[in-house]
Amino acid sequence: MNLPPWITVSRLIAVPLLLLWLRGEPSEAIRWVGCGVFVLAAGTDWLDGYLARRLNQVTDLGKFLDPLVDKLLVLAPLMALIGLGQVPAWGVFIILARELTIAGWRVNPLLFTGSSSISGANLWGKLKTVSQIVAIALLIAPLPTWQPVAIAAFWLSVVLTVISGVIYIWPSAKSTSATS
Repeated sequence: MNLPPWITVSRLIAVPLLLLWLRGEPSEAIRWVGCGVFVLAAGTDWLDGYLARRLNQVTDLGKFLDPLVDKLLVLAPLMALIGLGQVPAWGVFIILARELTIAGWRVNPLLFTGSSSISGANLWGKLKTVSQIVAIALLIAPLPTWQPVAIAAFWLSVVLTVISGVIYIWPSAKSTSATS
């Protein structure tokens, strides 16, 4: 395993920390620490992708691990934010449903596309990820006057999550139904 996947795996350290810090009624200081750790961990998503391309170390393992770790990093704080009453469970469920669907699509590409290669994220998937990171960071940060902006960012991320999922699946679904 080369450097970019190790950076991806290191991002997992933030998941249990965020779940620990965002339980009960976290203090303002803990929320700032959680926000900082979340943003730092999310930044490693850009770093591992950049290094993989720059060092010519793009691998199927990396293309599989990166979105999986991204999902854990996004879904863990969203679950905690449900517990804090900041986001509705049904909005998070939409995100979870899309993420599980695309993960399944990626795990067995041969079944859906006739190809055994794992495709990486497209532009819409990247926009979805960035919007989720911004929304979660704003929701974790203890900025009461920014809460309307944070909620709007959350709903924008839900919309982009659905759009990116449809765009990811649509070409494969069309080609699969055409060959059936």
